[in-house]
Amino acid sequence: MSFSRLVAHNFKQLTTPVIGATLMLCMGAAQADDSSMVIRGKDGWLFPGWGSLTTVDTKSIDSNTALIKDTRDALQARGVKLIVLMLPDKTLFYQDKLPADKALSPQVKERYQAILGKLKQAGIPTFDDAAVLAQVKSAGKDVFYRTDQHWAQPAADATAVATAALIKQVEPNLKGNAGSGMQLGKEFNERRFGDLAERFLTEDQRKATGRETFVVRRQDTSGSLLDSAPAPVHVTGHSMVQPYFGFPQKLSNVLDRPVSVNWKPGNIGHWVMLLEYLESADFKKNPPQVLVWQMFEPSYSYGPQATGFWDNASIMSDSAWRQRMQKALGR
Repeated sequence: MSFSRLVAHNFKQLTTPVIGATLMLCMGAAQADDSSMVIRGKDGWLFPGWGSLTTVDTKSIDSNTALIKDTRDALQARGVKLIVLMLPDKTLFYQDKLPADKALSPQVKERYQAILGKLKQAGIPTFDDAAVLAQVKSAGKDVFYRTDQHWAQPAADATAVATAALIKQVEPNLKGNAGSGMQLGKEFNERRFGDLAERFLTEDQRKATGRETFVVRRQDTSGSLLDSAPAPVHVTGHSMVQPYFGFPQKLSNVLDRPVSVNWKPGNIGHWVMLLEYLESADFKKNPPQVLVWQMFEPSYSYGPQATGFWDNASIMSDSAWRQRMQKALGR
């Protein structure tokens, strides 16, 4: 597990991403033909080939929302406030780049808003990140990378600002001192293939698709290296929130408080990532005031028991997951 404390001046900035995110959700992915794992769209655009473009599993969305609500209640009893950060699918923003034989059904086009409505109905704090990212796109900025499944820095930054606003709303009195947040370093450009091109295209296909420019922030090395105050905010999720893409640094900077983060590459799933954090010594010793649980629209309907979507070590029944969660929180 990658577990990083993002306090001012002592975060070790990654210079290359860990690719192969929790977003890899394809039945029998290890045995699948690589050509089925990526959708080759127009103008060199690539999209993940897992997840449905046409159907929505409403029943599973409801059952998973109930699990999240149980988690919210258990965390609240421990004095920790839960926020769900729901990230929308790449295809929502670049439907015009899908190939001619691929299109989103009306149900899938409304899936993000349907999930958001279920969360709000359950009283779980969240916000409309699709609307946030639509503003980024309207401003002429990239939301997702062309050949990668991950978001671009403008999208990560805008989402961090919106997340910080929600955090301040649910917890106006964050612990810690002003000035203890991350100082953002200078940006640099890295020219390379995105993970979808690198992992799933042939050499000739990669050449035809081309590299693209990734924007990454360098670590700001000024100031003290001694700040080790507990982080009042923790982020748990998949590789969209890894430091390479800038979200946790920007969140810490806007909150002006330390932020910690745990994530894993691969098809691990957000269910196990939360358990690993709740069962960790760090949580037991220094529970945060606010826990940001990052999820992803296409995989929201996959519960802890989603055999064939998560790796075998992550699979468990809903009841087993709930028991581990409750035990970790002393319920």
